[in-house]
Amino acid sequence: MPSANVLEQKKQIVAELVETLKTAQAGVLVDYRGLTVEEDTNLRRKLREAGVEYKVVKNTLTRFAAKEVGLEGLDEPLNGPTSLAVSKDDPVAPAKVIADFAKENECLKIKAGFLDGAVISLEEINTLAKTPSRETLIANIMGSLNAPISNLVRTLQALVDNGVEPAEINIAKEEAPAEETAPAAEETAPAAEEAPVAEEAAPAEEAEETPAE
Repeated sequence: MPSANVLEQKKQIVAELVETLKTAQAGVLVDYRGLTVEEDTNLRRKLREAGVEYKVVKNTLTRFAAKEVGLEGLDEPLNGPTSLAVSKDDPVAPAKVIADFAKENECLKIKAGFLDGAVISLEEINTLAKTPSRETLIANIMGSLNAPISNLVRTLQALVDNGVEPAEINIAKEEAPAEETAPAAEETAPAAEEAPVAEEAAPAEEAEETPAE
């Protein structure tokens, strides 16, 4: 029988995994067997740079956590050595970094993944990995502001599909045209210079009225 301390530690680990899975927009489970220390360090660096949390997990405890958040579909892939890569902010980053790394390091195997609280297939993970990152999509929309309206619509839809909030889209749209309105102020400036002419004409009328009295 496990001691009370061991049971408490396991409960704490499950609670942390539940929070991780619940708050993540997306995640990928991988089998890291065969990676060298150097390769593992390189993978962790790439994930960290992309804002992805990565850690080795225990299958049994992860099953408990997955079941609690409604990801029972992860039960079968949770066999053998398992690492979990998740992101709270970018739904594309975990799949993209893992898939790109796996192309050059055959030892890394993608086991399963989830997106917005639902388990997704390996095919869907690969499709997600080909989706442009959030930063790339926002850069594209800035460039599309000067492009035909059809290109802008496609870019906006891609942003929405990739999980970018509408508020971010509005900000991007409002900031870009700001420089175009500047010349308008310069064009109206000369109007203010005409005002003194009217003021100079007023005394002339008063001078004509004086002899009449």
